Amino acid sequence: MSAETLETSVDLATVNAAAELEARVQCRLSGRVRDFRLIFADKGLVLRGHTHTYYAKQLAQHAVMQATEFTILANEIEVR
Repeated sequence: MSAETLETSVDLATVNAAAELEARVQCRLSGRVRDFRLIFADKGLVLRGHTHTYYAKQLAQHAVMQATEFTILANEIEVR
């Protein structure tokens, strides 16, 4: 297996893990945060999306904290 193939496998695993975690959190939020995304950074996660209330932003952060042990580096969910 070449180094290039190995890197692709790791990236796909990360993408699948992020998608699964996003789906799990989105289910718990019942659509309160639109365009919800988790960005895997060097040593943690960044939350992105937009919502109408600060409460929904806080719910998203707590849902991620309960769903994973990764550190949340930033909650960039916009409240509009």
